[in-house]
Amino acid sequence: MAITFQYNKTSLQTLNKSLKMRLMALPIIKNKESALRLEVHRRKENLYKQRQAYQTKLGSFELNDSLWAQFDFDLLVVDKIEIDIKKIAGVRIPIYRAVSFEIRDTSWINRPGWFADCILFLKEITQLQLELKILEEQLEILERERKRTTQKVNLYEKVQIPEIETGIKKIKRFLEDEDNLSKAAQKMVKSRTVASV
Repeated sequence: MAITFQYNKTSLQTLNKSLKMRLMALPIIKNKESALRLEVHRRKENLYKQRQAYQTKLGSFELNDSLWAQFDFDLLVVDKIEIDIKKIAGVRIPIYRAVSFEIRDTSWINRPGWFADCILFLKEITQLQLELKILEEQLEILERERKRTTQKVNLYEKVQIPEIETGIKKIKRFLEDEDNLSKAAQKMVKSRTVASV
């Protein structure tokens, strides 16, 4: 979308202010973009490590399917998930803090001994899954904001600033031409009045 302007001094002042504002904002936006790019890279590495830890934990607990079929999954319930909000480069992202579980009342006498190990394993797996989910959410938010910031940088650098500079040049040329024409007209009037006297 091309900028619109009038060929007068007011429009020239408006364009100069607009150009100055964009030139001052551009380095800040570029810094935000690079900070977001770095954070996205860090989050991707964290997500990769977390996925590996999850797969390792999942593979470490050997229990055959028939035993899992006997396990009562209603014994363990997620009670509360604590998530904080943190700002990174002006972007609010969720941060995983903790999860608390509720173990339902049951008679442990009637339960096999490996039930306690399964409950501990399920707690750890659930915690890792929550951490993975939050990391994926962080990555999605940061990636979306990085793309928006990159678009804004490109808009300023490649579209708005060049258009404003071109508009300023056109207005200056027009005003100079208008000034030169008025001076030439004054000289012509002066020379006619001198010639007629």
